Formats: sequence, C-alpha cells, structure tokens
Amino acid sequence: MDKFSHTDPEGKARMVDIGSKIPQHRIARASGFIKMSAGTLDLIRENSIKKGDVLAVAEIAGVQAAKQTAVLIPLCHNIILEKVKVTAREAKNGIFVKSEVECTGKTGVEMEALTAVSIALLTVYDMCKAVDKEMILGEIRLDEKIKNDI
Repeated sequence: MDKFSHTDPEGKARMVDIGSKIPQHRIARASGFIKMSAGTLDLIRENSIKKGDVLAVAEIAGVQAAKQTAVLIPLCHNIILEKVKVTAREAKNGIFVKSEVECTGKTGVEMEALTAVSIALLTVYDMCKAVDKEMILGEIRLDEKIKNDI
C-alpha cells in the first residue's frame, strides 16, 4: 500500500508540493445516485417541484461546486478548470449524476469531479426534501482518471 502523500515525516497534514511536476492534460469522471420514491420522480419529470427544474439546477450546482473544491477541501490545490460537465438524469428509482472535469496542470481533478457529483446530489435532495423524507444518497465514486503528456 502506498503511503499517504498529504502528511509530512512527522505525520502532520500538509499540502502536497507539486512544484516540480510537469503539467499534463488531466481528466476525471465521477458518478453518484440518489434513490427516491416513484412519486418524487414523477414530480421531477413533470417539473412540479416548487423550487424549480431539479435536474437543471443540480447540474449548475455541480459545476459551481467543482470550481470551489479548493475552498471546500483544505488540502486541495487551486486548479484552473478547462471543462466541467455535469449531467443529471432520471434512472430507475432515482436520479443518476455524472461529472467530467478537465484541466492542464500539475495535479489531477478527481476531487473536483467528486465534489461536482456530491453537490449535485445534495441539490436534488434539497429541492425534493419537502416531498420525500426517505431519499438516500450514495454510490458516489471516481469512475475514471486520465493523464496525458502535453
């Protein structure tokens, strides 16, 4: 097992030094799911949730979240993102969210992709909680991480 990169020799938390790394084109894809009742799915489909278009708002929230990852997660680097795509779609028993994030830089974008999915799912929860108290968020995962020399 690899050792943690976010600790110094004394075991204290630190931000990883990426100063000597060579920039690469980096892509990360993540996904997640929120389980809900059939009635809640019907309301989303009919655009009858009082707070508005659930899927569109969740997608925008996910994009905003990816751009704020370094603010939300203490040891993440600030990254100039070149692409953030978040899609939310109906699935059996809930809403499936996926993200794709790209940059050219010295560190990856997996935390940005995971943050985008997490906040998109939380947005769905927030918008639907008045009608469904039993929703379950889960299955949030990094699906793919790619880095290519430039």
